[in-house]
Amino acid sequence: MRTPAELDAVDALVLPGGESTTMSRLLQVFDLEMPLRERLAAGMPTLSTCAGLILLSREVLDGRPDQIALGVLDLSVRRNGYGRQVDSFEADLAVSSLGVAPFHAVFIRAPLIERAGPEAEVVATFGDNAVAVTQGPHIGLCFHPEMTDDSRLHQGFLARAAAALEVNAA
Repeated sequence: MRTPAELDAVDALVLPGGESTTMSRLLQVFDLEMPLRERLAAGMPTLSTCAGLILLSREVLDGRPDQIALGVLDLSVRRNGYGRQVDSFEADLAVSSLGVAPFHAVFIRAPLIERAGPEAEVVATFGDNAVAVTQGPHIGLCFHPEMTDDSRLHQGFLARAAAALEVNAA
């Protein structure tokens, strides 16, 4: 997606991992920041992973001064909070919305949620830290679910997005 018209054509959005400062800069270069803010304010559902979660957070504790924080998720995050690339790891998580079977999560230069505010519902933790949250039609993950064969989080997002779209259409 590179234009506001392309953004208008989607009902829900996945904001993937990558480099959060680059993603922030590209929103400015392609004049997508304000249209995206408007769509998010109107309730467009999102699934954000890693850098996407940083972009949707309310506060980026160690970001660049010009880095965008869209403020959709009531979170304060730290980029690469678990360390550098060599510190990447995997862990089995209990995700409350998925039932009994754990989700095998892949953390790659993952952000650390330092504060989850009252608007964000924590649905999974690693140690003492939130690593998966929901807030309204949004799901935010510190890890990369696409790196596994387990599609439950993606299926949950599609169901959540469909429900949000039904509510908005009514």
